[in-house]
Amino acid sequence: MSQFTLSAFADEISPDPLEQVSVLAQCGVKNIEFRSIHKTNVLDLSDAQIQEFKIVLKNHDCGLSAIGSPIGKIKADQPFEPHLTRFNRAMDLCEVFGTRNIRIFSYYLPEGSQWSQWKDEVFKRMETKVALAQKRGLMLFHENEHGIYGDSPDRVNELLVRFNGPCFKAAFDPANYVFCGFDPWEGWLKARDYTAHFHAKDWVAGEKHGCLAGTGGGKFPAIINDMVARNYHGFATLEPHLLGGGPTGGTTGPELFPKAVKTFKEILLHAGATVG
Repeated sequence: MSQFTLSAFADEISPDPLEQVSVLAQCGVKNIEFRSIHKTNVLDLSDAQIQEFKIVLKNHDCGLSAIGSPIGKIKADQPFEPHLTRFNRAMDLCEVFGTRNIRIFSYYLPEGSQWSQWKDEVFKRMETKVALAQKRGLMLFHENEHGIYGDSPDRVNELLVRFNGPCFKAAFDPANYVFCGFDPWEGWLKARDYTAHFHAKDWVAGEKHGCLAGTGGGKFPAIINDMVARNYHGFATLEPHLLGGGPTGGTTGPELFPKAVKTFKEILLHAGATVG
């Protein structure tokens, strides 16, 4: 039977890590996709802050679904070496927290250019990161984010076919396809054979914030039903963006987040999935 293990971008609840884990405990969510605490990105936290958060997680019996890194969220013409240093930090944090998963992106288009000019550079950078992840036994999940190389169903498929393997899979986000003007079902059909991670976010085209799962254009029932039919086993990470969202994250708040979890759970259970 298909198994969806719930997780959350808990910084959507609050920048306070204690409030994050408290609300998640109320919702029955036992994992976090670690993007930020104290309004500071995971890769910019000090070692002391990392250790403090690790203690918080341990005390609340909470695990990590992935390091929710911003790797790949720079323009393709920006220097790679400093960004590679940040990627190494993300890999080190995997060992600290006992996860092998890192969420990544595939670079923004430099102004006044076309993707055909930058495809080789994007693929070169991705190849370097995949090779490094493979050496350390880690998994990179590529998210189909707005404005990056992999924001269209076709270009996402290019990346997934080229780098498919034990260290590179898709983190499928239906809402991002809606936001970008693409059909999420088309996106799903071109990514489903390579998808091992799911972001639970829905969207109404043209709106400035997300909506409850199943109430937007993200084709949630159809996609979830197909995931169950294909016996999906993996994380499903709540990223509702109910009060707003942008390049560095989103906001849902402690009051609305439990409702987002409840609504998504109902979709999963209706589809016949096991929810953990």
